[in-house]
Amino acid sequence: MLRSPPKPAKDDKEKKVTFIAKEPIDCPVCGTSFKREELFSGRVNAGDLTDELHRTYIPMQAFGAVRPLVYDLTVCPSCWYAAYRPDFAGLHGRYAEPLKLAADSRIQGAQRIFGSLDFNEPRGLVEGTASYYLAMLCYDGLPKDYAPVIKQGISSLRAAWLCSELEAERPGENYALAAEAFYRKARFLYRLAVELDQLGKQPLTEVKWLGPDTDKNYGYEGVLYLSAVLELEYGPTGDPAKRTETLDASKRILAKMFGLGRKSRSKPGPLVDKVRDVYDRLKAELNQDDDEDDE
Repeated sequence: MLRSPPKPAKDDKEKKVTFIAKEPIDCPVCGTSFKREELFSGRVNAGDLTDELHRTYIPMQAFGAVRPLVYDLTVCPSCWYAAYRPDFAGLHGRYAEPLKLAADSRIQGAQRIFGSLDFNEPRGLVEGTASYYLAMLCYDGLPKDYAPVIKQGISSLRAAWLCSELEAERPGENYALAAEAFYRKARFLYRLAVELDQLGKQPLTEVKWLGPDTDKNYGYEGVLYLSAVLELEYGPTGDPAKRTETLDASKRILAKMFGLGRKSRSKPGPLVDKVRDVYDRLKAELNQDDDEDDE
């Protein structure tokens, strides 16, 4: 009996999740020339949006689990300078020297947490997670023009998400503890970013992308919402009076921004359901029934 000839193997390009960009990039810190790894379009299947505005993705049979966050940052494979794309390419020369001098320190710091890493090779989940830790270190020395605090906050939150995924894939390797640490750092940085914005020192309205994920920009409202979520979930609890004061302030900010409370109407928008849920959780912890924030 004759058998049908085997089907031709799927084209390599169709199997791949990423590709190497044609145009090289010159690192503004150490001068190394390299090419970015980019994600092919059509390789993800969007899933649910979490309460932290993190877009989950459903693994596809053809490509498996694909995480766009892994590829969002640009990382120099030599000095491990890491930043979001516009900042990486546009780094002012006067800020390069301190970052160059700190290269060994940040490389060693990342390796202590994440083990052996190689940014010359295609990125895996570990390298993607480490890239956000590196960005936190690099933005720490940049001036207010780069809005470093909120970008550190976004990076810390993304690192927490990816550490949680690493814990699910590799349980018992302390990634859950790392996720907790990154969440608490994100909570601090988001709160600081809101304070600096209110003081006019690092205006959030001038930041083009506030994410927090790669799929949608929730802007200033998203920052306020996440500041409340992170405070509720990861804020310190040792001083009950201080916690009550902080949570009440978060509740009032949400009420004013989104028009919540007994004497107001809900502000329409994609965040409203999630905001209302967090608002109700804040009221529950504060043991408050009536709202007069919008009077």
